[in-house]
Amino acid sequence: MSRSGRRGFTLVELLVVITIIGILISLLLPAVQAAREAARRAQCGNNLKQIGLAALEHEEAHGHYPSGGWGVRWVGDADRGTGKRQPGGWIYSILPFIEQTALHQLPADNDPDTVTSTQKAGAKEMVTTPLAIMNCPSRRKSTAYPDAGYVWAYNLDQPTVAGRSDYAGNAGVRSGCCGSGYAPTSMDQFDSYTNWMHLSGWNHNGIIYQLSEVHVAEVRDGTTNTYLAGEKYINPDHYYDGRDSSDNESMYAGDDRDLLCNTQTTDVPMQDRAGIGPRFSFGSPHAGGFNAVFCDGSVRSISYSIDPEIHSRLGNRKDRLPVDASEL
Repeated sequence: MSRSGRRGFTLVELLVVITIIGILISLLLPAVQAAREAARRAQCGNNLKQIGLAALEHEEAHGHYPSGGWGVRWVGDADRGTGKRQPGGWIYSILPFIEQTALHQLPADNDPDTVTSTQKAGAKEMVTTPLAIMNCPSRRKSTAYPDAGYVWAYNLDQPTVAGRSDYAGNAGVRSGCCGSGYAPTSMDQFDSYTNWMHLSGWNHNGIIYQLSEVHVAEVRDGTTNTYLAGEKYINPDHYYDGRDSSDNESMYAGDDRDLLCNTQTTDVPMQDRAGIGPRFSFGSPHAGGFNAVFCDGSVRSISYSIDPEIHSRLGNRKDRLPVDASEL
């Protein structure tokens, strides 16, 4: 009786199997990457949804959307309430509405008219605290990034790292931001309203800007047709080092290009691109378009190829010009 031997794979057969497996993996990998990006993009949209709801709660509680603050050389002060008297920007003002009341209170010193050492120390702790809701997972992790020497303010002990935001408020159609050039240098100077206010040169038709107190009735074009906030453009070369001038400050500061974007027809949104920047426009790391939350709290993806005129209209709360939703 003959006994048949066990036959193994030949080298050729083994190579064929390995090749087939490699092809299957190469076909599967893009699908996995696409699924992961879709999940990250959805999380980014959810971040903006929560930001939008917080801004709406702020409007209901205080009678206006969060203010843009005084300028980049000021961070939030818990003793100065909201609106024009609040030196910090819109992110600081919505902290109590995203379950961050303790963070909001860190700069408190029970003295709204004086910058004390207690306030400056508390502000430093606040500024170094990142928030996951303020970072797009497709771009970077939520952590405190190097300040590159730019993060300083009159009411802050200068840190070495700072929490940054991937989202910016809608400043409307204007050519810049106040930054540090048109902002007070002391509490007394703010209260005197002299030698620093620069309101006449800006076309304040957005939702958030220096000293803004825009209430919902002032959104004449309708809350469904007006940007509230969205993803901002950043040069990918500087995601982590704080050397893009649109991303080199703390997210708790006042009016600056780090925290506000405009919608001029000459400054259209675009996907993050190495070697290009800085900009004062919306944008994102996502392919095809950026996420934006509107004044009614809805979140939509806006194409990078959006007509510049339509994009401009979406940033202007009161131009009374029509917007076709199919063009977004």
